[in-house]
Amino acid sequence: MAIATEAANVSDVRDFWLLLKPNVMSLVVFTAGVGLYLAPGTLHPVIGAVAILCITVAAGAAAAINNAYDVDIDRVMVRTRKRPTASGRISPADALAYGLTLAVFSIMVMGLAVNWMAAFLLAATIAFYVLIYTMWLKRRTPQNIVIGGAAGALPPVVGWAAVTGDVGLMPAVLFAIIFFWTPPHFWALALFRTKDYADVDVPMLPVVAGAETTRRHILAYTAILLPLCLLPVMLGASGWLYAVVAVMLNVGFVLHALRLWLDGTQRSATKTFRFSIVYLFGLFGALAADKLLSSVVVGLVG
Repeated sequence: MAIATEAANVSDVRDFWLLLKPNVMSLVVFTAGVGLYLAPGTLHPVIGAVAILCITVAAGAAAAINNAYDVDIDRVMVRTRKRPTASGRISPADALAYGLTLAVFSIMVMGLAVNWMAAFLLAATIAFYVLIYTMWLKRRTPQNIVIGGAAGALPPVVGWAAVTGDVGLMPAVLFAIIFFWTPPHFWALALFRTKDYADVDVPMLPVVAGAETTRRHILAYTAILLPLCLLPVMLGASGWLYAVVAVMLNVGFVLHALRLWLDGTQRSATKTFRFSIVYLFGLFGALAADKLLSSVVVGLVG
């Protein structure tokens, strides 16, 4: 009996962890960390760790509230039916309470330990994802991902503000990169999950406009990303290392989108979706590596 109870408790802990959507959280935390690292000025390592922890908890909080609100459609969709709320392992009420508690905790700690500008931006990120995307846009318009992408684009701005206490041009560029990356990323996913969204009446672009239009939109957005991603170089915020990686990644993204547009297969959609994740990790990783290289060179010369 004791062993069975212990196993149940472990399962409960795991379910509450899964409620935070850790796979999605990893990308959010990474881009936020890069934003923090790129920001001018210094931040005590402990305070920096607290800032990243707050962003992590906030991302999980938004995911938990999303799970609570979307439980009705999550139960129908193949991709989501095993989520803790959809499967009944955690009630929507418990998920909502859990998410709200984490949200308040992350915002207050960010404000008290780091600064209130970062706390305000963190609160705006949660509110935008929950109120604007989840509750308003997702079930009403095929532009849900386009507008709702602002929530996922804010973490590097929060990381920057944690160091500087304000927002400037460079964090706006980081925001824009993720904002324009989000639609082709999610539309590629939606192309091979169209039936899922159609079954629950979520008006994703492939459901409303069809696969051909969606593929054309994906190609257009990937083309826009190429000049946009070179703005850090034009602003003097990054050097040749980032420029080379950015061009290679963007060419790769465009080629994936072009192949998808031409053949329209599920295989190409899956490959484009997977490459989009590698793309964002690689792009922001290159930004951080470029700054690190510049610091090492300056240190050696000095």
